[in-house]
Amino acid sequence: MITELEMEVLEILSEDARTSAERIAVMTGKTEKEIETVVRSLEEQNILLKYPAMVNWDKVDREMVEALIEVRVTPQRDEGFDAIAEKIYRYEEVSSVYLMSGGYDLLVTVRGRSMKQTALFVAEKLSTIENVLSTATHFKLKTYKEAGVIYDERRSDQRLAVTP
Repeated sequence: MITELEMEVLEILSEDARTSAERIAVMTGKTEKEIETVVRSLEEQNILLKYPAMVNWDKVDREMVEALIEVRVTPQRDEGFDAIAEKIYRYEEVSSVYLMSGGYDLLVTVRGRSMKQTALFVAEKLSTIENVLSTATHFKLKTYKEAGVIYDERRSDQRLAVTP
């Protein structure tokens, strides 16, 4: 079971992974050594997995395509969806896999250099996996908000309204 301090540390790091142990110690009223121990423990328990940076790739001169793929599968006896999900998430192109409720079973996020490369991944690798019944690919065209962060907030018109 997770402690209150561990939860507090997780919340701080999820907001800004660059927050130092020293700063977290000040925020929580604990020592830097205690915070370092908590972080190390969370890492060892596979609760704290990674410290990612959020990048607005639209502002960088780098061609990249992201696709969301709905996958319908036949679950395997004694393993359900887990074995198929594992086959899928082992591919380098796959950045995330979720078990879903509703009209499809798995939601797969794939990144590639082009739509063609991503389409080939779906056609040659994903759809050929045993027990995959169908796929539906949706290409992400623009990101407005992700993980609570607004990418390019539109500025409202600051001019005064002129009326006759």
